[in-house]
Amino acid sequence: MAITFDELTKKAKDMAAVAADKARDAAELAKVNVAIAGEQREMDKNYRTIGEWFVSEYSGEIPDAVRDLVEAVNASKAKIAELEASKPVREEPAADIPGGEKACPICGAVSDSKFCPHCGAPME
Repeated sequence: MAITFDELTKKAKDMAAVAADKARDAAELAKVNVAIAGEQREMDKNYRTIGEWFVSEYSGEIPDAVRDLVEAVNASKAKIAELEASKPVREEPAADIPGGEKACPICGAVSDSKFCPHCGAPME
């Protein structure tokens, strides 16, 4: 049985079509996964904001369900304050930065955003 050039071309086209369909499906799956990850980050950010608000604003007796977590947060805040106090003091003169930009207190990068684009620290 001899295979003709036309049969070979048809099989190659069929295989290319299948490969293109699989690539399209993979690209669509990647888009959906990226969208899901973005929504999860947004949800985590919102949960974190709720938790920060709760810890800072709650004035009554803390419910037993979250007491250990609130105590852990408060212990972490105390440890951070202790570590901040132990930082060596930089003897550099403060430079005037035009345009409302600020220097990062951690790495010194200049930005006008709320968080440092270099190290991610809050810009005060």
